[in-house]
Amino acid sequence: MDRGGADRHDASRPLLTDLDERLSSLIATFYPDERKRPGYARLARLIRESTGRTISGTYLWELTTGRKRNVTLEQLAVLAEFFGVPLEYFVNDEVSRQVDAQLKLAVALRDTKVRSLALRAEGLSSASLDALLTIVNEVRRVENLEPVSEKGEPPPPTRPPDNLPHDEDRPDRPGARRH
Repeated sequence: MDRGGADRHDASRPLLTDLDERLSSLIATFYPDERKRPGYARLARLIRESTGRTISGTYLWELTTGRKRNVTLEQLAVLAEFFGVPLEYFVNDEVSRQVDAQLKLAVALRDTKVRSLALRAEGLSSASLDALLTIVNEVRRVENLEPVSEKGEPPPPTRPPDNLPHDEDRPDRPGARRH
């Protein structure tokens, strides 16, 4: 039977197509400093100590790197419990997007300056909050950061104000016209 190559995803097992990415993302989110990130053996030990259930370090590495995709619901439940995400995070794209947005917010709130900015904005009028959002969005654009909407998803593209150079006219921006 021709499987069309080892990299081809089996449509009957869609949950496995992104498992490695989702697991890698969780590890990176919970351990953002790569120098302090536990190795897979230590992570497996932390999982065992936290949940009382076992996943080997080698198996965890194989799942995270995509070398293994044969994971049981019980093993997914252990990972979900350890990382504090719903089991559906690993099998449902919508749940995964929602949890990722929440994790992104939690990561942003780790930064004391972000927290301080948010706390200082509390109590401002709607018009003032809109003005602050406009300023933050413009600074993100100037720093070549992706815009962020209230739901944590990129908003639809908007036309820049007329008094600012358009991206294609700025040689330092992606998509710039080369003359």
